[in-house]
Amino acid sequence: MKKKLPLITLILGLALCFSACKSKPTEMTEKSEMQKKVEKFAYVDLNAPELLAQLSEKEKQLIPIFIQIAEIMDQLFWKQTFGDKTILDTISDPYMAEFVKINYGPWERLDNNKPFVPGYDAKPDVCQYYPQDITLKEFNAYKDPNKGSLYTVLRRNDDGSLKTVWYKDEYKEELDKVCELLDQAIELTNDYGMKNYLIERKKAFQTDDYFASDMAWMDMKGSKLDFVVGPIENYDDKFQEAKASYEAFVLLKDEARTKDLEKFISMLPQLQKELPCEPKYKTFVPGTSSDLNVYNAIYYAGDCNSGSKTIAINLPNDDNVAAQKGTRRLQLRNTMQAKFDKILMPIGKLIITPDQQQYLNFDAFFWNVTFHEVAHGIGIKNTINGKGSVDNAMGTEKTSWEEAKADILGLFLVTKLIEKGEITNITPEEAITTYIAGILRSVRFGAASSHGKANMMCFNFFEKAGAFTRDEKGQYVIDFEKAFQAMNDWAELIIVTQGNGDLEFAKQFRNENGGITETLQVDLDLINSSGIPQDIRFNQGVKVLGLE
Repeated sequence: MKKKLPLITLILGLALCFSACKSKPTEMTEKSEMQKKVEKFAYVDLNAPELLAQLSEKEKQLIPIFIQIAEIMDQLFWKQTFGDKTILDTISDPYMAEFVKINYGPWERLDNNKPFVPGYDAKPDVCQYYPQDITLKEFNAYKDPNKGSLYTVLRRNDDGSLKTVWYKDEYKEELDKVCELLDQAIELTNDYGMKNYLIERKKAFQTDDYFASDMAWMDMKGSKLDFVVGPIENYDDKFQEAKASYEAFVLLKDEARTKDLEKFISMLPQLQKELPCEPKYKTFVPGTSSDLNVYNAIYYAGDCNSGSKTIAINLPNDDNVAAQKGTRRLQLRNTMQAKFDKILMPIGKLIITPDQQQYLNFDAFFWNVTFHEVAHGIGIKNTINGKGSVDNAMGTEKTSWEEAKADILGLFLVTKLIEKGEITNITPEEAITTYIAGILRSVRFGAASSHGKANMMCFNFFEKAGAFTRDEKGQYVIDFEKAFQAMNDWAELIIVTQGNGDLEFAKQFRNENGGITETLQVDLDLINSSGIPQDIRFNQGVKVLGLE
């Protein structure tokens, strides 16, 4: 027989139930700050079924091998930038753990590397490429010709003195596994160019001499499948901007769209002559053996997957290779499309005055990004006053000013080609409007990186030149005449600064113009509060590709 509950107990129970039910919806809708940070990165499936269908069975079999190698590159980048993944074992909040994965450590890459995990201070400029306690004085006093190599780390001997260790030795265990996997891929591939590249890349991992494999990659023009892998960019090293970070891309070539771009490379020498500066700053003759390619990305790993995701590639970085073979410029169209649809277009609709929103256009975004990469190959490479190469003369400012140059000369090239009737599917107004909206997309990454500093210098230059103003609603109204003049003036200032090797001016200008102003912060706060994603992250791998 059931016992009857006292009346008071029933009343209290009902009251507690009502209270719990009433509060539950509120609890469900509340999000932690860390959850909000994670959700600023919109998920995108990395797949390209139409291009996958064009591959042979052996080419499809290569992809899982390449992804295994890419996963090792990912592990190596963790080691380089932070240490290892054991930090994840110490975090109970799943959103904080996810944000650590996005940033490859406890520092928010798109917010000036601010620490977001309790107990961590500012991100060390040295990352794990140098001893944590090294000083600039000590580095300069250390006499070793290989200390500044892209492919060495600095460590300490038992007595505390510095020693240089090559990547092949520092990361031997992981690289041995990479070479085993490369052997499998070499055996499998029938494409001569791909086979030769993989053979040479294996040697490079074993010797830290990447020249021959970069040359082989330049010759690998016929493969529908591409695999960019190794220690490549040096953005992560803020101490010397000298050490290369491991990364990998697995890519599928869009042959039809690539063919449409072929004509532009032959036009570069003439476009170089039309740069808006004095003749003495444009004597460099761009190579015409470089090529433009359109790809869809199907896997990212390591440096390129950290924080904001790469949408275009311009490699190799080795000037000796560029002098002999040029460079290959790879436009990652599906990643571009995702960023345009999820981020740039919503920003444009929010921040550009309604009358000019008609000029926001994905094709304009595609051309602007494409010719950003092309613009790295024009301009000036050596100073005009005996200071040597621009890179050496510009020192710690070289990367931010080079990125600024590519940004603005990319726009210059697009508008020139429209004027010449070579680009016919967009207008100059679309190029300019999409470019300005694109800066607002990019500056949300913060001003800590070289790209961020470049973005801010460009934005502030345009604003001071009156290229745009804000209406009574705070939306941007673009003055196209002033915008074109600002484009030319900013391009000239960059080329002249590089050509003169004027490091002191470069530092001063960047210090004064490379930050986020109060008025821009208001715009960014509006964008950030609107729910527009800051960047993207990927669902990727063999399962997403249907290759299990």
